Amino acid sequence: MTVSRNGGQILVDALRVHGVDTAFGVPGESYLAVLDALHDAPIRFIVNRQEGGAAFMAEAYAKLTGKPGICFVTRGPGATNAAIGVHTAQQDSTPLILFIGQVGNDFVEREAFQEIDYRRMFGTMAKWVAQIDRADRIPEYLAHAFQVATSGRQGPVVLALPEDMLAASATVPDTRRYVPVQAAPAPAHMAQLRDMLAAAKRPLVLLGGSGWNADACADVQRFAEANHLPVACAFRFQDLLDNRHPHYIGDVGIGINPKLAARIKAADLVLAIGPRLGEMTTSGYSLLDAPVPAQRLVHVHASAEELGRVYQAELMINSGMSAFAAALAALEPVDAAAWRDSVREARAELDAWQAEPPVFRDTPAALNLWQVVQTLAQTLPPDTILTNGAGNFATWAHRFWRYGGLRTQLAPTSGAMGYGVPAAVAAKIAAPERTVLNFAGDGDFMMNGQELATAVQYRAGVLFIVFNNGMYGTIRMHQEREFPARVSGTLLQNPDFAALARAYGASGERVETTADFAPALQRALDHIDATGLPALIELRYDAELITPNATLGAIRSAAQAAGR
Repeated sequence: MTVSRNGGQILVDALRVHGVDTAFGVPGESYLAVLDALHDAPIRFIVNRQEGGAAFMAEAYAKLTGKPGICFVTRGPGATNAAIGVHTAQQDSTPLILFIGQVGNDFVEREAFQEIDYRRMFGTMAKWVAQIDRADRIPEYLAHAFQVATSGRQGPVVLALPEDMLAASATVPDTRRYVPVQAAPAPAHMAQLRDMLAAAKRPLVLLGGSGWNADACADVQRFAEANHLPVACAFRFQDLLDNRHPHYIGDVGIGINPKLAARIKAADLVLAIGPRLGEMTTSGYSLLDAPVPAQRLVHVHASAEELGRVYQAELMINSGMSAFAAALAALEPVDAAAWRDSVREARAELDAWQAEPPVFRDTPAALNLWQVVQTLAQTLPPDTILTNGAGNFATWAHRFWRYGGLRTQLAPTSGAMGYGVPAAVAAKIAAPERTVLNFAGDGDFMMNGQELATAVQYRAGVLFIVFNNGMYGTIRMHQEREFPARVSGTLLQNPDFAALARAYGASGERVETTADFAPALQRALDHIDATGLPALIELRYDAELITPNATLGAIRSAAQAAGR
């Protein structure tokens, strides 16, 4: 298009060129020209109640769809609120583009109202940060932003939009649509990988990271089946292999199955496809010795800069997931006689790990959280999307839920609280035909629970499960380990979550016994089916039940016995 347009219209037209159909944000006077252009555009602008929720929604939307998430916020406070979503996108390697209104160029560097230098603010947590000062360069900047966000190791981009630039007019043509660029493995690398696999006795595959699609996941599954390989998934990337598949042996993250940790340490070959091999995935860099692991390590990653960053792998392959997975699937299988039984053995260890934990098996409780998860799994479809933020409550998802394959898990590897509620709303907006389930702790829910209003406004029928134990559970657990019986700053006075849900226009119920959960679940699902509106079930349970493995009292006693 080459007619004269103002900056706001040029920007929205560029979004259309790059295939954007949904954007999230909180309106601000600093980008009124964009809001006006969105009025007549075939782009859904989802209005949020806080910029942190908007950025989380955009990040979750990107994870679910594979397309860059788009978020608009106003300058100053809007940008600082949205920073949590940028940090999450960075650590999760998620393509996200955050647009921020900015003071006009005539006011810049005067500390004008809500002025921030975004290059300094976001410089260490985004792949690229820039300010568009001329309307005629908007198409160029947006083409580059989409290219950067989606190529190599995917990640966030931040663009500041001065008010006067958006109001200015320019005659400039649109660009072509972006095309992501990913590296591919060299044939010599694939031959070396096969030789290393053929020489192994105890190999193991570890999947993780972003940039996956259904074909890549299917190719890796075929490779694992052909070579009888056990497959684990990195922290909060558990949906890269259907957890019901016999080759899936568990997740490698916080609270890892000790037997799985032992298998990784004892492996003589670890094929890590996609994960960064960061702190969470390596159990504090303890599963693999740094910088030279005891195991032979093949590390595959989309970013050349990530390879060798912590671990000097014997074979480092810079490749996107699709190209590498296709090359894997084409490899001639090796003789797996030396480890053929390891899949069955490791799977049996996972099944035992997912059985009813001792905290409920040995100690009667009014509300059995393990049984709650079993009831949900038996009731909801296999492709249910499960979202969560951060907290000890998430253990009930990571350890006991069986994710049904790609795009069934949305969770932040950054450990950000408040992620799960907006992520669930975004998922239901993006995939209204699918069941969306959110697990939220009481502290976690209150950080972005206001987005329940967004769910009601857009008739996003999410099922919210709130785990209410009246405290910041993870911190309390660590507190009892380090400073037993000295509770400080972790107790919470909570609202009636069921009543709060009803006030927003959703349905809300409170459950305090195991027997009451299944009927409440059915009523919630019936409500969602009948109205299209969300439903919330608050679980009130004994705060002693802090983890599946131990009560608070047991943790405290062990710390006191150790002399803490």
